[in-house]
Amino acid sequence: MRILITDDHAVVRQGLKQILAEEFTSAEFGEAATAQEAIERVWKENWDVVVLDITMPGRSGLEVLKEIKKSRPKLPVLMLSMHPEDQFAVRLLKIGASGYMTKESAPNELVGAVKKVISGGRYVSAALAEKMASYLSIDVQTPPHERLSDREFLVLRQIASGKTPTVIAKELGLSVKTISTYRMRILEKMSMTNNAELTHYAIQNQLV
Repeated sequence: MRILITDDHAVVRQGLKQILAEEFTSAEFGEAATAQEAIERVWKENWDVVVLDITMPGRSGLEVLKEIKKSRPKLPVLMLSMHPEDQFAVRLLKIGASGYMTKESAPNELVGAVKKVISGGRYVSAALAEKMASYLSIDVQTPPHERLSDREFLVLRQIASGKTPTVIAKELGLSVKTISTYRMRILEKMSMTNNAELTHYAIQNQLV
């Protein structure tokens, strides 16, 4: 088995590797510290599963997931995040993630999640599965940020993190004018008027 661990913190990569190596004793591990490195390693090498952090320098894990699915649509990708499951999981599962779990999860959960996605299943925690089931059984009003496209969602998080349009444009490889257009769309879709409101909403809903 070949497992690619992608996280921008070396200590986190080492910790994940140790947890998985205890269970998958014959596994080979690879590491990637940036979004681009992860994408290139998936293009050039064969992996059985990718463990991917959603918060990466430069391009986000969400965009990395999209790139992986373009080149290796059947490759299982388990997303890891410090953010609450219900804020990201549904969006990531829709675009091809095989599973989602927070970094606060117990080590045995990580092992179980990897086993499940490698076997072709999907992994979410019991708490999230219950919440997703409740979405189907009752009429829940869609949160404003769920109305956004994936790119608009990324820009919202960048704005809420205090980054300027110039910095956001550079990180996403877009023009400042395009970022301004995204900002206007976000404000319109979320019925807000300025960055302060967006930032307050993002913090309140633990999107950043």
